[in-house]
Amino acid sequence: MALGTMYFGTRVDERSAFAILDRYAELGGRWLDTSNNYSFWTSDTGFGGQSEALLGRWLRANPGVDVRISTKVGAQPTRRGGFPDHLEGLGRDAVRRSLEASLERLGVDAVDLYWAHVEDPTVSVDELVATFGGLVADGLVGRYGISNHPSWLLERIRSTAERDGFTQPSAYQQRYSYFQPLPRQPVEGQPIPLGMLSDDGLDFLRRNPDISGWVYTATLLGGYDRTDRPLSEEYQHSGNERRRHALTAVARERGLRPGQVVLAWLASGRPRLTPIVGVSTIEQLEQGWAGVTTTLTEDDMATLDAA
Repeated sequence: MALGTMYFGTRVDERSAFAILDRYAELGGRWLDTSNNYSFWTSDTGFGGQSEALLGRWLRANPGVDVRISTKVGAQPTRRGGFPDHLEGLGRDAVRRSLEASLERLGVDAVDLYWAHVEDPTVSVDELVATFGGLVADGLVGRYGISNHPSWLLERIRSTAERDGFTQPSAYQQRYSYFQPLPRQPVEGQPIPLGMLSDDGLDFLRRNPDISGWVYTATLLGGYDRTDRPLSEEYQHSGNERRRHALTAVARERGLRPGQVVLAWLASGRPRLTPIVGVSTIEQLEQGWAGVTTTLTEDDMATLDAA
């Protein structure tokens, strides 16, 4: 489980965020997931960076803490109100400038995992792999991943890097959960349609176990457990009703909440997926941790998968 820190420094105040980070480290959590554009839509400035800055202050207050940093580049607006049409993109100079700013906010010399956050069709695959491979070669990035890109483009990036002798991407991040939206329908709150993990993307991850799969919005913003978070229209269909019955049965058998079972299903499946879980309280963190560290039985997985 990666701890999603999207709202740290904006909706989640510093005292609460520090307490969550402390507890996550105590539990044995290792990955802190952020982005240089988090969270521009909640900031009076219209730009992101608040989450990285808060993480930097926490890291300075906890020298030597055993955590790893995952951050992203490409989706920071270039002007107030510029998302999604006016973004920094993935050009070499923009990426290097943004990484320099992220390292300064985080107070570190390098990040462990750096993501190409959203597709930039103006940048060639050759340039992208040279840019990110160069960051690895320079020691500024431990490894890099691809987020919100179709799986065919991920394979093109991987094969180009292999051909040209650059470091290949080792992670793929998309939106995914147990409930599925209706095919070819817009998904509420998902401005990047190609950010949904497809069956083809799942198959890619199964065939390429050296590339780790990360998923966001794994618990559908609390929609599995909270009556005040109803599922949006595209998730309300008979297929998800079958899934709900199966999920309820496994949750009752294991003494877990449905959302916890979803996290266990993601982490126990094939391919195993790393859910990014965003929380605003320690209680939510501990519930998520209990879910993701639960290993489901073969019968549990069969029940969930059959639905």
